[in-house]
Amino acid sequence: MTFDEIKKLLGMLDDPAMRLEAVMDIGKTLSPIPSDAVCSEIKGCTSFVQICRKGNQFFGSADSELVRGIVAIILAMVDGKTPEEIHQLPLDLWFSELKINIGAARLNGLNSMIRFFKNL
Repeated sequence: MTFDEIKKLLGMLDDPAMRLEAVMDIGKTLSPIPSDAVCSEIKGCTSFVQICRKGNQFFGSADSELVRGIVAIILAMVDGKTPEEIHQLPLDLWFSELKINIGAARLNGLNSMIRFFKNL
């Protein structure tokens, strides 16, 4: 899914529980990680999260359904972009505009993922 498709989908849902369910469904769209991708574990997440890169394509995994959805959303924001382009993106603002209530612990993990991309 593209980030625009994700925004449109979540924008149609008013119920916070339905939004979280949709985020978990979005996580099911993650592509398998290619064997030659370079992977990094994201520290600061309560779940095990990996972000992998092959050129300007990004892949990810997580051991929680909700976190997989968060990873898929972040990857949709950055996929195909160079590190220089990613540095210019307001990832935290874009994510907050989706109005997903993820809680403090998951928010720490989200911020760790954003820092990972800002430090590419």
